[in-house]
Formats: sequence, structure tokens, C-alpha cells
Amino acid sequence: MHSYLSSIVSIGLVLFLAGLFALIAANAASVSRYFKENFKITAVMRDDLADEQAQEFAKRLKSLSSVRTADYVSKEEGTEQMKELLGEDFLKVFESNPVPVSIDITLNADYFSTDSLPAFRDSLLATGKVQDVVYENSVIDLLNSNLEKIGMVFVLLGLLLFISFILINNTVRLNLYSKRFSIYTMRLVGATRAFIRAPFLIKALFQGFIAGLLASILILGLLYFVKDEFQQIMMIMDMRLLILLLGGVVLLGIVICLFCTFFVVNRILSLNIKELYI
Repeated sequence: MHSYLSSIVSIGLVLFLAGLFALIAANAASVSRYFKENFKITAVMRDDLADEQAQEFAKRLKSLSSVRTADYVSKEEGTEQMKELLGEDFLKVFESNPVPVSIDITLNADYFSTDSLPAFRDSLLATGKVQDVVYENSVIDLLNSNLEKIGMVFVLLGLLLFISFILINNTVRLNLYSKRFSIYTMRLVGATRAFIRAPFLIKALFQGFIAGLLASILILGLLYFVKDEFQQIMMIMDMRLLILLLGGVVLLGIVICLFCTFFVVNRILSLNIKELYI
């Protein structure tokens, strides 16, 4: 009984790590899209441009397939935003209000890249209505470099799944090897291979199910404790994908345990009496 529980805990922890990496990999695309579509580009309008013209220009930008949002920011709204950043008295150092009319723009993720942004900026300046286009180049470089690193998660996930299979296989093999003499005795009294395998496979099914359930509970527990620290990421996480992943962890535990048990029992059944003592 103790070895059975130890096996469940060991397999559950391995599945927990595999499930955690799978969760990161599965939501990598959503995280990437979220950051790309929330990167703000500010188009500063010319001082001599009327408010109606700026608002009309914002509407034209919204109709572009590359643009996700284009929000008109009046001089008054821009002033309030600057007060929040610099304080209520920031206007005292100026003779007149220096805050221009602007348009806050975000792009669709498919159009966001280090190459497309300069081209988009040039197209805005070419209209003759935009005085300047402001965005953080350093943020773009940092974002792209981090998004490239996310791709490594898929490589690590594949490696971790392979390691998971090896570790679970070894755990199952060690647990069954202790019962090799009982299996040999059943074979001596004429039991068929299918008859001998059946109870071990049933046990493996429950073992995989409980281990997968344990791993799923650990993943949910971890998400619960980190939700306050990563609220934005939790908001964009696909709950349907999370449910499928948790179900996949349970299914993976069952499949691997059944697969390993089947082949380990067959291996033990093929041993002769001398090999049982090795």
C-alpha cells in the first residue's frame, strides 16, 4: 500500500510539472497577442488642425485592417492625463497649454512587428495631419526578444514529456518488479497473459487517474496563489483551454500508466526463473 501511494505521488508530481509547462505553452499565443494588441502608439496631431478634422482622421484610422483601436484624445483629456503623471501644477511653468490633440492607436497582433511599425509611422506622417508619432522602441525590442524566448517553452515541453514518460515508466517498473514472483506463480498454475495483466492494468488505470487528478489540483492551487500577482495574465487565460489541459493531464496519467504497465508485465512474463533473481 505504501509503495502504491508513493507511486501515485511520484507520478502526480511529474504530471504536475508537465502540465505546468503545457499550460505556459498553450497560453503563449494568447499572451503574445495580448501584449501586441495593447502596445500604444500615439499620433500627435498638428497644432493648426481643427478638432473635427482630428476626430475624422481617428475614424479613418479605425477603418484600417491593421488598426485595432484609434481613440481621439482632446487637449483637455490629454491635460488631465499629464496632471496624473506630473502633478496638478505642471502647467505653471508654461505660458500656454503645451498638450496637443492626439490619437492613441493600437494595432492588430498580425500587423505588429519591428518592420511594420516604422512603415505605419511613415504612413501617418505622410498624411500631413500628424506632427509626430511616439512609441517606445526599447519596449518593442524587449517584447520581441521575450516572445522569441516563449518558443523555447515548446522545446522544453517536448523534452519534459519525454522525461516524464521515462520517470513514470521507471516508477511503474520498480513497483511491478517487486511482484515478479507472484506473476511467475500465476503463470505456473496456467493463467493466461491476459488474465495476469488484467488486475495490474485496472490498478494502473486508477493509479494514473488519481495521479492526474492530484497534478490537476496542484496546478489549480498554484494558479489560485499567483492570481493576485499576475492578474492581467490570468484575465487573458483561456478557461476552456485550461479545462481541456487539466483533462489532458488526467488522460496522460492514465495512458502512460496503462502503457508502461502493459509492457512491464509482458517483460516480467517473459523472464525465466534465473532472471527473476537478477
